[in-house]
Amino acid sequence: MTTAVLTQPTQRDIQRPWGLVRHAGALAKRSLIKTVRTPEALIDVTVQPVIFLLMFTYLFGGAIAADGNRHGYLQLLLPGMLAQSLAMGGIALGQNLNADIEKGVFDRFRSLPVSRSAPLVGAVLADIVRYATVCVVTLGFGMIIGFRIETDTMATLGAIALAIGFGLCFGWISVWVGMKVRTSGAVQGVMFLLVFPLSFGSNVFVPTETLPDWLQGFVKVNPITHLVGAERGLLIGGPVAHHLWITLAWMAGLLVVFVPLALRAYNKRT
Repeated sequence: MTTAVLTQPTQRDIQRPWGLVRHAGALAKRSLIKTVRTPEALIDVTVQPVIFLLMFTYLFGGAIAADGNRHGYLQLLLPGMLAQSLAMGGIALGQNLNADIEKGVFDRFRSLPVSRSAPLVGAVLADIVRYATVCVVTLGFGMIIGFRIETDTMATLGAIALAIGFGLCFGWISVWVGMKVRTSGAVQGVMFLLVFPLSFGSNVFVPTETLPDWLQGFVKVNPITHLVGAERGLLIGGPVAHHLWITLAWMAGLLVVFVPLALRAYNKRT
């Protein structure tokens, strides 16, 4: 097990906001060291996006796209795949936290003079690297097989920042599930039951207007739909503001709801 070096703060330091930031940063560093030593843990954010892009572009793209235009379909697909990959990438966060609890790692954290919520916040912050990896792999491989960014550099950076920000907010659902269920395998099962309907019941793979009327109602309120809409606007052009504001509202709502739930479940579990 890898541990981070922590100084010995006073109780007053622990209660200060900067104390939480410092402790969370140290524990985030611990998580990153674990990732470096077990690179296979990054398969879901490196190999998986590549497989999905190849599968949907070349196996299904000719049938789904208008006139069999795979390049045109790739332009539509990649921003959606980026959003889906970020949502799926957060599943490992809850799994890892659950596994750490089962191994007794959090019992050691309780004996350290650190802020109570620092282990959870640190784990979420460490996932920035995973989400950044998703963005680099998805965009990089997409450009190799023909995807082209049709906006400017600032819009592209905005798309990446928005995607990572949404991933960090969405990841708190995985944290909460990881604190509630008994095993890391159960975390994966529960999160797949959430992520798959959100991904496939959205505009990731096909335009919303091509779906049945009864399904369009769900698609239009689905947070993944609006994230994809904002990503498409920022990467290939089109309206952004409407989807962006709704995505930001969903991000704020996820934080308001699931951060307290995750912390409460963490306090009960540990």
